[in-house]
Amino acid sequence: MPFFCFFPSQLLPRMWASANFLLVSALLTESLVAERCPQICTCDSIKYQVVCLNKNLTKVPFNILQITKRLVLQDNEITVIPLGTFLSIPYLTHLNLQRCKISSIEEGAFRGLGQLVYLNLASNNIAFIYQESLDGLSSLRQLILENNHIEEIKPGAFGQLGFLSLLNLAKNSLVYLPDMVFQGLQMIKWINLSHNSLNVFANEAFGGLPTLRKLCLHHNELQFFPTEALSRLADINQLDLGHNPITYIGEEAFEMAHLKQLYLDNMALQEISDRAFVRSPLLHTLDLHNNQLLVLQPLTEMVYLKKINLTGNPMPCTCHMRPLKEWADKAKIHIDVVCAGPLAFRGEHLESLQATDMKCKHRTLEEDLPLTMVSRKPEEGAVKCPKGCTCLLDYQHGKCDNKNLLSIPKGFPSNTQLLDLQHNEFHSIPDGSFLGLKNLTSLHLQNCKIEVLQPGAFQDLKTLIYLYLSNNDISSVDADVFRDTTQLAYLFLDHNKFTQIPKDAFSYLSNLFAFYFQHNSISQLPDNALAGMQKLRCLYLTGNRIAHLSPRALRQAKMLEKLHLDENSLQEIPTKALRGLPILNELKLSKNPIKYIGKAAFLPIARSLQHLHLDNMGLEQISSGAFTGLGPNIKSLYLENNRMQNLPNLHGFTALEVINLNDVPFSCDCRLLPLRKWLDNLNLRVGATCGSPANLRNQKVKFVTIFQSCPGWNIKKAKQASLTEAKTRVRSCSK
Repeated sequence: MPFFCFFPSQLLPRMWASANFLLVSALLTESLVAERCPQICTCDSIKYQVVCLNKNLTKVPFNILQITKRLVLQDNEITVIPLGTFLSIPYLTHLNLQRCKISSIEEGAFRGLGQLVYLNLASNNIAFIYQESLDGLSSLRQLILENNHIEEIKPGAFGQLGFLSLLNLAKNSLVYLPDMVFQGLQMIKWINLSHNSLNVFANEAFGGLPTLRKLCLHHNELQFFPTEALSRLADINQLDLGHNPITYIGEEAFEMAHLKQLYLDNMALQEISDRAFVRSPLLHTLDLHNNQLLVLQPLTEMVYLKKINLTGNPMPCTCHMRPLKEWADKAKIHIDVVCAGPLAFRGEHLESLQATDMKCKHRTLEEDLPLTMVSRKPEEGAVKCPKGCTCLLDYQHGKCDNKNLLSIPKGFPSNTQLLDLQHNEFHSIPDGSFLGLKNLTSLHLQNCKIEVLQPGAFQDLKTLIYLYLSNNDISSVDADVFRDTTQLAYLFLDHNKFTQIPKDAFSYLSNLFAFYFQHNSISQLPDNALAGMQKLRCLYLTGNRIAHLSPRALRQAKMLEKLHLDENSLQEIPTKALRGLPILNELKLSKNPIKYIGKAAFLPIARSLQHLHLDNMGLEQISSGAFTGLGPNIKSLYLENNRMQNLPNLHGFTALEVINLNDVPFSCDCRLLPLRKWLDNLNLRVGATCGSPANLRNQKVKFVTIFQSCPGWNIKKAKQASLTEAKTRVRSCSK
């Protein structure tokens, strides 16, 4: 007889005793859970989970069962995490503290959490990460610090996080990264630093990260590519630098031996050396879309390159692009670009053309290309460079940044195209400061403590395309300041001290393409606020105090495609001000205190709008006709972190690629049935969860069964779903 079927009679009493012991233990555990569950929280004794969501808690509850593994405390009022807060629950593996208004983490606050693998501190008010802030988290794998106010990371802050694989620091206020700031992250795979204000790195900022594979630096303030700092990341696979105002990339800029995917989109690139990437030989995907490149030379040394995205660059398909075309055809590289000219090829894809058809009207490159793209030799007898400055690339680029200069240097070669004077102390830019620089296309004056721009300050700069005046103390400008800069396309006046848009100040800027005016202190947009900006495509007004837009405020900017009004004080959708914007495709209204959206709120832009941001507003109700006219063209809709319990009919939104409904407290009853049916047919991640009734809280709308009892529920479909579930259960049991 097999041994597993034979039990000696003397063992039976012992077995019964063991069974009784286990039963009693289970009953005691259930009783203990009930006793130790905070009254306002929800406790799950099977998952060892405690959820105290949105309970106005001012501190972490003390009577949580010791064996708890998951603790959810998001949306409370816990402003401080004191020393030893979690010592009584040492078995925690997951801790969620999102949106708790945390501003201070005391030294040793997380000590005792040696088994924690996931910590979410997103959307709080944390400004500093101190050396002892994260003590005790020796097993942590994921740390989410997104959307705080972090200005500085103290040395050694991550020193004990040796097992961390993901660090998310996106949407903070970082400006500078010091040497070895990430020291201790021996197993890190992904660091997200996007949406900060980073403009400079110490050379060893990324030192000591042997396992890092992915780095996100998009949406920052980098003016030049930080070759020295990033060359420490030899093993990185993916790098995203999009949305940084870098204008030029020189030879051997990228020294990352294992880099495979590189994103340089939505920058200000005017020129890229054909040897920029030779020290990253494994590169196979290069994204350069939405820049200002007129031509790209063949990257002949990049033998693994398979795809280049050049869409959104004003590239004419003439003989100057022929070498790129011939190289791409021979090497079988997919190049995505639409011809900006000549007239016969405008709108055509480069790949559809024959190289022999790509011709030029003139004999030489100098004659055929715009003046700002032509490379010239130094003039005989020209002054090489002002003292203390550096002039590069045949004297076309001048650098005098971080020199503590009190006045604008004189003596740059007349063919200088890019001049970097940021991080000095000019205070005032006098009349005639740049006389003789008639070929200048890009001027950097960020962080120069400028208070006054005198009339004529930019005299002679008739070819200027990019003007960077970010992070100064300017509160007003006279129209004559920009009298000579009629070709200006990109103007950066963000992070200054404007309280209003000066009347007619920009009337000479008829060619302005993008106006960066975010993070000032303007409270309203009056009539004709954009007078003179007939060709304006992108307007950024994020982080002001705008409470009102005149119905005629945007009337002169009929070519506007992108409008960012997020982080302002609007209490209603500025519907009237949106009239007369026939091609607007992106509208951002996030983080405005708009509680209600009325009927036909977006009707003036319904035919063109593709991207709509209505997140983080405290929105309580959307009328049934709010989205009238919208639908077939909408590609992305952001509604996360609001308070409404239902949504109007979205069945017309047939082109959606992204929709975010996270952290919306939907009322999961029969009134929500239309939304539930729509979600059933949507092949996208949505994030919609129930906020009520209490027994369904935090469950996904798409999977709760309460709707099956509602009038109008598709019985046939419900039966099919039950049958599919049963089959899945059988398959899982048969494995």
